[in-house]
Amino acid sequence: MKILAHGLTDKGLSRTNNEDSFYSDKDLGLFIVADGMGGHSAGEVASRMAVEALSGYIRKSCAGGEPLIGRSDSGRSDASNRLVSGIRLANQVVCEAAKNNPSWKGMGTTIVAALADGNRVSIAHAGDSRAYLVRSGTISQLTDDHSVVAEQVRQGLLSKEEAEVSEYRNLLTRALGSDEALEIDVTEFDIMDGDRLLLCSDGLSTMVADDEVLMIIASDDLPESACTRLVDEANNNGGRDNITVVAAFFTAKV
Repeated sequence: MKILAHGLTDKGLSRTNNEDSFYSDKDLGLFIVADGMGGHSAGEVASRMAVEALSGYIRKSCAGGEPLIGRSDSGRSDASNRLVSGIRLANQVVCEAAKNNPSWKGMGTTIVAALADGNRVSIAHAGDSRAYLVRSGTISQLTDDHSVVAEQVRQGLLSKEEAEVSEYRNLLTRALGSDEALEIDVTEFDIMDGDRLLLCSDGLSTMVADDEVLMIIASDDLPESACTRLVDEANNNGGRDNITVVAAFFTAKV
């Protein structure tokens, strides 16, 4: 598959700094979005550390020089196991940094990452940053938010509409830096000609409805302009948080 990809981040209209980080490498087939949290700019430190640790690990592992971290899952592809291993390393890096620097105590970050390997894509995540797939005029959310209100919605305790206005909507149940034995969700699927993948922080997903995201992604031939339009739309709707998007468009090689 040929990949066109682009990433963009913006601090939004309400925040004074940007705690999001991203990575986009179409040649490596690796795409990452991380949304940091923590006082005294520690959130941006955590997200940057996580992105650098994961991207560095994948680059080295693709060259064949990096062992897996933790247990390999025989039911997953090699790419999925490497992606999970890299996130485990990123979690270790964030946890260790928070322990050793008092000003970074309590820092953490979400992460969502995609790794394309041939005609197959692996998605791994922890937190409420999301991955979406746009295919044949439809949009599908590929990840489940790891948050208090998302869990309440899954249990039928809250409606989706109630969750959107809940005072607890920003409370996460999983994030890098919070638990050295972090559980990481993984999914993988075969990519099809014309598929479009979007990774984003909740600064987009809480400000732009899925049908608006679909319209923008499906109607644009260039990931660069699609990313710009998505960020602009989030800001037009209030821009209450940092906004980060990475878009990858897949086409069959000619």
